[in-house]
Amino acid sequence: MIKIFPDLNKLNQIAAEKFITIGNRAIEQNGRFAVALAGGSTPKLLYRLLTTTQFKNKIDWTKVFFFLGDERNVSPENQESNFRTANENLFKPLQIPAENIFRWQTELTNAEKIAENYAQTIKNFFDLTENEFPRFDLILLGMGDDGHTASLFPFTTALSETEKIAVSNRVEKLDTTRLTFTFPTINNSLNIIFLIGGASKAETLQQVLEGEFQPEKFPSQAVKPRSGNLFWLVDEQAAQLLK
Repeated sequence: MIKIFPDLNKLNQIAAEKFITIGNRAIEQNGRFAVALAGGSTPKLLYRLLTTTQFKNKIDWTKVFFFLGDERNVSPENQESNFRTANENLFKPLQIPAENIFRWQTELTNAEKIAENYAQTIKNFFDLTENEFPRFDLILLGMGDDGHTASLFPFTTALSETEKIAVSNRVEKLDTTRLTFTFPTINNSLNIIFLIGGASKAETLQQVLEGEFQPEKFPSQAVKPRSGNLFWLVDEQAAQLLK
């Protein structure tokens, strides 16, 4: 489902409403809400909105469990850290208990080990057997100007991973190694919400949604939930080239 909004404020208003609705349904059915957050500037606005009086009392935050769909291999205090963004804009303002927050242990610095540990943490939380993938209630995603999502960048090895929950992913064009959920993990989610804003995304978004299927070039095209809901929440600037 693609929904287009006049601006980011309206987009995030709807995203916050969906977050609360999906979360309360999960708590009602399973006693908890497992959500994986996205990094970037657009989700930051959503996190701040969830801490306002309009939303903060609409869900039992003690039953919400937070993960991060991807991370930069930097310390949790680093400005670039997705955890830091979520911590400053969501966890701290809402006083989320530490035991409800599952972050990548980037202080270990060894990216492969960090990814292995995170996958094990997820297996333990969801009580998974061998070869099973987690069933998140919600995964939030953004999309880069190049069509990447999470830290699944064009023409990188993680795009073809089919067995692991989480991996380290070498991104040559950025001269860095990122940490990310894999597509099998993302596509097993009950709900996936893309949050996309800005004119710089317009050309790529048009290719992703209406162009030829080239997931190696535009990884966001590979987000196709196996038996869940996929929502594209897009502002008018990003949607300007869509037919």
